[in-house]
Amino acid sequence: MASMICKQSRKRAGERGQALLELLPVIVVMLTLTFAVIDFSRAIWQVEVLTGLTREGSNLASRNTPLTDSATAVINDGAVLNLASNGLVIITSVQNVSGSFVITGQYSTGSISAVSKIGTYNPTVPATATLPATTPVIPQAGDTVYVTEIFSRFSPITPLGAFVSYAMPSVLYDVAYF
Repeated sequence: MASMICKQSRKRAGERGQALLELLPVIVVMLTLTFAVIDFSRAIWQVEVLTGLTREGSNLASRNTPLTDSATAVINDGAVLNLASNGLVIITSVQNVSGSFVITGQYSTGSISAVSKIGTYNPTVPATATLPATTPVIPQAGDTVYVTEIFSRFSPITPLGAFVSYAMPSVLYDVAYF
């Protein structure tokens, strides 16, 4: 009888070890998915914040706030993303001059290096702006559109961040036209 009890307890111990070995791969997969969801969720949140900030910058500039003050307001309101040291804000004024979009002013502030996708302001030689195809009707001739672009560094916080960086850009970008 004693030998039968020993065999049963050894059998149960072996089953517990087998259950643990079956659980390990499931835990690894679940942790991987959890970390990926955390980093992707942070990236989506950061893009949503950038969208609000670009709209704010263009809205301020379109209400005759100087470009420097508009950019400073965006940097201050973007403190949650630390745009002063991890981002770049570019606000550009673009005027419709007889059907051609000309950059009439531009101000940028921040610490990362990036180039405006609209164009670069040159006070001596008017530069043509690159605007989306839907813009030709707006602004009308003589009117101005204000464009706010924000570049922001994104860095994952989970241990699997190196894998997420293959799917996510290291610099996020958003733009708004008013």
